[in-house]
Amino acid sequence: MRTLAIAALQTTPVPHDTEATWTRFADQVRATRELFPHVRLVTVPELLLAAEGPLLGPAPAGWMEQVATTVPGPVTDRLCALAVETGLWLVPGSVFERAEDGRVFNTALAISPEGEIVARYRKVFPWQPYEKATPGTGFTVFDIPDVGRVGLAICYDGSFPETVRQLAWLGAEVVIQPTLTTTRDREMELVCARANAGTNQVYVVNVNAAAPAGVGQSAVVDPEGTVRQQAGHGEEALVDVLDLDAVTRVRRYGSAGINRPWTQLARYGSTVELPMYGGSFRTPDWFKDEDGS
Repeated sequence: MRTLAIAALQTTPVPHDTEATWTRFADQVRATRELFPHVRLVTVPELLLAAEGPLLGPAPAGWMEQVATTVPGPVTDRLCALAVETGLWLVPGSVFERAEDGRVFNTALAISPEGEIVARYRKVFPWQPYEKATPGTGFTVFDIPDVGRVGLAICYDGSFPETVRQLAWLGAEVVIQPTLTTTRDREMELVCARANAGTNQVYVVNVNAAAPAGVGQSAVVDPEGTVRQQAGHGEEALVDVLDLDAVTRVRRYGSAGINRPWTQLARYGSTVELPMYGGSFRTPDWFKDEDGS
């Protein structure tokens, strides 16, 4: 059995204090390691380490520019050291990343227990017109050896079906989606999380910030679109053990033993014209038909 034990920490930053936020985050990661020694991966909300303040402010002028960091850089050096110390995979929400050309991206990272940055994903769909970060241009997956493949998405990305469809096409079996939602459209995001999981037959781990930084309601959704866990509004740790072989089972035999959208799409999708994408669906490299061929 291929399993991935995760902890999604629905937590908050110390507003506009990156050093205090880092201390709080590192202590929470260490506490998670101590309390739940079977956990292999810890994730937290979007922009936690950027110490974003409340939606309605007040906020220091140009906060994004002030806290933007290079990758690699001082923030990732700390993250890599913490991963080595705890022996954990870390998906530490996202950071404001300053690129070499000066542009700033909202970037999710994956850090291995060996202290390596194994994935960097720049949010393709910033929450416009409110979010000022530059949009990324591609999607990212990474492998956890002997376990499976994980995809990265950030918050508003989940409102676009292309995001998780592309990650699943790249072979993702789990999508980690750090989120920072403070508004009443959280219900729609949860609907999208279930739809993205069910239609692509992947796990979706959507971890939002706790009140007052966000409205909480983090969720873990299985590859049949069923909510395994959903948090309230305050600080919580969602600990779960994801059975990645369930993704294989569901794709082969169908959600509820009936529906096999990925099998059908992989088998026939290349014959369907998709003019909005300038072509047609291409069968993913990992696909095997029902007979195992």
